[in-house]
Amino acid sequence: MLMAATPPDLRGQIANGGVGRDLEAEARPELHLARVTGIVIDGRLDEAAWSQIEPITRFVQAEPDAGAPASEETEVRIAFDRTALYVGARMHDRSPDGIIIKSLERDSPGILFEEMDALGIALDTFLDRRSSFLFFVNPMGGIKDGQGFDNGRTRDYGWDGIVDVKTTIDDSGWTLEMAIPWKTLRFDPSLADQRWGLNVMRRIRRRNEVSYWAPLDRRNRIFLVSLAGTVSGIGRLPGNRNITLKPFVLAGRASGAALGEGVAGDDVDGGLDLKWGITPSMTMDVSYRTDFSQVEVDREQVNLTRFPLFFPEQREFFLENSGTFTFGDVDGGPGSPRNGSSLSDFTLFHSRQIGLKGGRPVPLLGGARMTGRIGALELGLLDVESEAFEGDPAENFAVVRLRTGVGNDSDLGVMFTNRRTGAGVGSALTNRTYGADANLRLFGAMFVNSYLAGSREGDVSDGAARLAVGWRDRFWDLSTAYRRIGEDFDPGIGFVRRKGIQEAYATVGVHPRPASTRILEVNPYVEATRIAGLDGRVQTWTGEGHLGFSFWDRSSLTLGWSERFERLDAPFNVRPGTSIPVGDYRWSEGSARYASSQGRALSTMVSVTSGGFYGGTRRSVSGSLRWQPGARLTVEGAASHNGLSVQGSEFNADLYSARVKYAWSTRLYFGAYVQYNADVDEIVTNLRAQLVHAPLSDLFLLFTERRSASGDGVLERFLTLKATRLLAF
Repeated sequence: MLMAATPPDLRGQIANGGVGRDLEAEARPELHLARVTGIVIDGRLDEAAWSQIEPITRFVQAEPDAGAPASEETEVRIAFDRTALYVGARMHDRSPDGIIIKSLERDSPGILFEEMDALGIALDTFLDRRSSFLFFVNPMGGIKDGQGFDNGRTRDYGWDGIVDVKTTIDDSGWTLEMAIPWKTLRFDPSLADQRWGLNVMRRIRRRNEVSYWAPLDRRNRIFLVSLAGTVSGIGRLPGNRNITLKPFVLAGRASGAALGEGVAGDDVDGGLDLKWGITPSMTMDVSYRTDFSQVEVDREQVNLTRFPLFFPEQREFFLENSGTFTFGDVDGGPGSPRNGSSLSDFTLFHSRQIGLKGGRPVPLLGGARMTGRIGALELGLLDVESEAFEGDPAENFAVVRLRTGVGNDSDLGVMFTNRRTGAGVGSALTNRTYGADANLRLFGAMFVNSYLAGSREGDVSDGAARLAVGWRDRFWDLSTAYRRIGEDFDPGIGFVRRKGIQEAYATVGVHPRPASTRILEVNPYVEATRIAGLDGRVQTWTGEGHLGFSFWDRSSLTLGWSERFERLDAPFNVRPGTSIPVGDYRWSEGSARYASSQGRALSTMVSVTSGGFYGGTRRSVSGSLRWQPGARLTVEGAASHNGLSVQGSEFNADLYSARVKYAWSTRLYFGAYVQYNADVDEIVTNLRAQLVHAPLSDLFLLFTERRSASGDGVLERFLTLKATRLLAF
């Protein structure tokens, strides 16, 4: 379904600049739930029980016109019986042909799911105002679910719950019915009267409208459960065993000139995943013969720096409950100040160190993870054992994470990791790391992130430290940070982009919201970064100024200018055969980036950068084009061109990719992804078919190939058939 024009009545609301209330200072709403019988999940609210329930109808806009009533009527009814929590919702829409649905696939990427109509539910089942279960459903039944931690500072969309969802669309809007079994959720069954936190969100994408039952400001999201409403009336709930088994079997064939000895050939394997709710707030996950063959291949990246690249985790076993193990240069998430770094700069635990070697899978014997709470203490334990692979010995990876909440928005914690390579007394190589961190939110708008960490391997030890303080309210965005990374600091199960440094950072920005029919927000800001060696000599200095615009149709434009200094104490190869020599380098660079609304059938992103580069020049152009004529089909192409002239050498570093996705239904998906890296002259292809044959149970057919584009043949080729089946007890 396509994007419709903004209706005249909404343009008038935007022009008036909104009501201007402090939405988050208002009293939080409350709801008393009723017990029902006879609910049948069919996407129609025609059971008599629904008519006896008073609906939630008051929704307040967060955007585009903060504080105004929602432009369309919404009725949400919530009830329960002995087996499940039920949500019945009627989303009235005067122009149902304008409803936007971009995907039927479960757990669509976040940016894509935000670009379609949806109803969202956040449940704080322990009423701790910190943690939540999240459910988002679009008008054709596509679902995205996950968990929020630390009042939404981190989210885990690798978590999947058993839910029953049906939707219907008609001439006056759309309807949702959803049953969330009690065994899907975690709560305290010892309580005689359950009281939970709740917020409900409705998104009308063609109007770029987001409204909430418990009002929130535009900069925040539904997972900020410290500002959720409250539900009561559930009474005592029955405890359950909360045990699921998920066995898998697979058959595969591997071939290719680049495969190591013993990898090529046919393979038949199987394994088992066990999930056990030990207590209402503590979950154990055990995996035997862990397999990740269904995971899509990594996206290629161009590296024109002298530092390693950071690749995000994609594997479900490590994504689930990943927020518990977060430690490092966190960015704080929506509503927090800009702080100049992220986990791609430093994280004490980076799960891609487990089971991957150069981006290729390493066989895992299995692993166990326990996460949850004991009173106010949040606990995370992880232990994974890998097998010997291509001449490398087996390894063991262990992580302990403890954290305690301070109020609704702050926490203090410690972490310990241990990586043992090899076996046998005296013959194993052990890397240990340890750290303590504090993540605080004070006075509603002040954010503090700090940590102290250390590592030891053999007789070599070193440390890292950081302190970042920022302020973010509706207008101001201010922060300053300092961090130090030792030269020999080496987190064996973590990631550090740059060692042996002292870094200072500061930024000043504002977010005015003009009374405009087109511009939602303007964001001018400046930032500066100074990186020195441990001897105090400056290695890098950057000063940047940016001007960003967010428009009513969710398109954005950012203009930037930067001044940069780099001191090289050692040469580095920017590509094979081209080396940047020792010396001091200064250059300027200008940039522009435009992204259209991804809610449209045809959307695009274009980024242009031009300026100097280590005594030479660099001109970079990247862009993507996505066509989504409806909910079932997505066609996307992307290209990145870097033209460099440096040290008497001129060359290009280019990447190209194409992706096609087709959803026959919410249970059957097809996908194809092709990448071409011109720098290494290789083509990577990934084809995937997925059938959801039962709740959280899948059948995958996968084909992955890496080949030389110059005709030298196939380097790697894998064909895999994999089946999983979830058994709940």
